[in-house]
Amino acid sequence: MRNAILSGIFIGVLSGLWMFAMHSFGITPSTDTVAPIEYFSFLIPAIVLFFAIRSYRIHDCKGKMGFLEALLQSFKILLIGGGIAVFGAILYISYVSAGNNIRDFSGRIFGALLVGVILAFAVSLLFHNKSNKVD
Repeated sequence: MRNAILSGIFIGVLSGLWMFAMHSFGITPSTDTVAPIEYFSFLIPAIVLFFAIRSYRIHDCKGKMGFLEALLQSFKILLIGGGIAVFGAILYISYVSAGNNIRDFSGRIFGALLVGVILAFAVSLLFHNKSNKVD
């Protein structure tokens, strides 16, 4: 669980910092279009999730990990990271970009949820190495 908490905090903090960095670059989510640089935000959970599940398999599972075990750990990491990122988005909406952009942020948060689920499946498929045979 320690791995999930630390990795989730890392994803959440980096995602929150990414939102504020995008604002400093002059890119705000107040329009219905998405700036091309915003698509690079998926690299934060992808890279951190990759290394977190790899570390979990090596240190906690002693090199053997099933698909569901990896998927559960991925979801724990993304749940913690998503909670922190949503908290950062609420702070951003409330104090930095005060306006009627809740609809734009809800669409982006739903997109992040979808990307997170796809990444969780991909990383779990990549790192599982213990087959569960049913005889």
